[in-house]
Amino acid sequence: MAEPQQASLALTYLGKLKLFGKQMRVTSSKHGLVQLPKEGQPDSGLTKDYSNSPLHRFKKPGSKNYSNIYPPSATLHLSNIPTSVSEEYIREAFSETLPQGSAIVNFKFFPKDRKMALIQLPSIEDAVVALVKMHNFQLGESSHLRVSFSKSSI
Repeated sequence: MAEPQQASLALTYLGKLKLFGKQMRVTSSKHGLVQLPKEGQPDSGLTKDYSNSPLHRFKKPGSKNYSNIYPPSATLHLSNIPTSVSEEYIREAFSETLPQGSAIVNFKFFPKDRKMALIQLPSIEDAVVALVKMHNFQLGESSHLRVSFSKSSI
């Protein structure tokens, strides 16, 4: 994490959370710094640098994303939705992340900004899996969905 506060929130929000049917264990490392392997050196797949990844939401210092970090909830905040994408398309894409027999509980576009929406899933565990699978989902030629936990409910 870039800042200690982010690591603290990760510990608080993700420790003991269920993901793919198993409980996650999140603890502080005894190492203050992750030493990445030198260019061309083998790393055994133990380290990965996400600092320049398009999936990294918090790479810009002082970004408004910092103030929108919420604990896992069954309601997800969706953003970066092109106006050409329908509610039905989004519901169908998220339905594919749910266990057989489960269904989307609720969906709502923001009234003043159709580029954002809330989607409520049956459980927090379902929402965590959906966030993992659907963040950066391609919605258009140059549009990728942004998914985060919501402080609001529908």
